Amino acid sequence: MTTNEAALNEAIDRWNAGDLDGYLRIYADDVQVHGFGPEPLDKVGVRGFYEALMASFPGSRIDLHDTFGSGDRIVSRFTLSGTHDGAFMGVPPTGNPVALDGITILRMRDGVCVERWSSTDMLGLLVQIGAMPAPA
Repeated sequence: MTTNEAALNEAIDRWNAGDLDGYLRIYADDVQVHGFGPEPLDKVGVRGFYEALMASFPGSRIDLHDTFGSGDRIVSRFTLSGTHDGAFMGVPPTGNPVALDGITILRMRDGVCVERWSSTDMLGLLVQIGAMPAPA
């Protein structure tokens, strides 16, 4: 296992333990994160995004399905699963179980993420919490 893969696995372990500060250690202070809102998010924006996500889906967990890398990049396919127990994007809690699938690419330097690109199935998540009808 490379240093970068070990850093990613430790970050996921911290998320799954409910330790946001521990999870955020994977990000450099000057990180740029793409795909979560106004482009790009800095570390303050990333913290705000994840605080809101943890409040909406407390106790959520991330499972990595495929992870591979080359050079300074790591790619991972993942699922975030949990229960909609807090308001999300203006949708009151439903208690519905959710599974958010996504793929992320992390550009690493010495075990720290300096840039990240992510794509997730937000439409699927909104359907699961009843904010949108399922596509026909």
